[in-house]
Amino acid sequence: MTKLQMLMAVTQPLFMQLDLQYFAGTANQGKAARSYQQQFKELLQAVFRKQAYFNDFFTGGLEALDGVQHNEVAFYVKTSDIPVVVGSAYNKGANVGFGTGTGNTTRFGQRTEIIYTDTPVNYSWEWVYHEGIDKHTVNNAFEAAVADRLDLQAQAKVKLFDDKHSAFIASVAGHTEALVDYTPDKVLALFNALSKYYVNIEAIGTKVAKVSPELYNAIVDHPLTTSGKHSSANVDENGIVKFKGFIINEIPETKLQAGDAAYVYVQGVGKAFTGINTARTIESEDFDGVALQGAGKAGEFILDDNKKAVVKVTAPPTTP
Repeated sequence: MTKLQMLMAVTQPLFMQLDLQYFAGTANQGKAARSYQQQFKELLQAVFRKQAYFNDFFTGGLEALDGVQHNEVAFYVKTSDIPVVVGSAYNKGANVGFGTGTGNTTRFGQRTEIIYTDTPVNYSWEWVYHEGIDKHTVNNAFEAAVADRLDLQAQAKVKLFDDKHSAFIASVAGHTEALVDYTPDKVLALFNALSKYYVNIEAIGTKVAKVSPELYNAIVDHPLTTSGKHSSANVDENGIVKFKGFIINEIPETKLQAGDAAYVYVQGVGKAFTGINTARTIESEDFDGVALQGAGKAGEFILDDNKKAVVKVTAPPTTP
């Protein structure tokens, strides 16, 4: 065996081990990448359940899909605009369904055909993140840093979801009530009006009021929230569970649209969703480490019939 043959025999296994299946022209341009779509999806849903201010507005929490490829449509819902027809009575006529009416009449009354329509639900906004982890400066275990940043990104995205959901709820409210001022009489008048409204629309479900801090304090300090009236309020803890049949939740003013004091709704009347296009780390050419990148789409949906179960309460005019 010549020296050249011996050299080739020694080096051949090394060349085979370095065959890492990188292909020119791919999206990664030959750079190693690792996907975290499933992990980020689970983090988003967990943080949304725990921290989102409007999580109870949306049935099933946040619906998250990883690896989405559609640009516009998130999913389809089957809806029907056909009203329910209530018959007057069972027709027992001799010639209805029998006799001369055999084959062309029915004792059940007029028949209505039920047809469902596939309604597309589109994404309406997008989110993204782009960070870098340099092995020389991160000062932490690489995987620990990735896990920590994904968790923090999930929390940041849930705050963004809250802002978007606030605007969505305000935009779909089917009814508006005005709070004149924060005095006990006017606060009571507001909730009496809300109670009457929900009774009249025959709303079924748990009613929730997400209120500003000022309105929350006005409710807690209200004369009706006393132990003598068997109220569930706790003035010492500044806490209250229910007022006039509504579960009261205090939220920051920043989570309400300008000029609003509260959003009131029946739990679970909407749907929140997000599609994760990518959540990955990819080796960087600019530094010794990886870029942590993510991108996705999101949106909200509510049936037109459910909008009447959403009420926007406007705040009293501010005094100059």
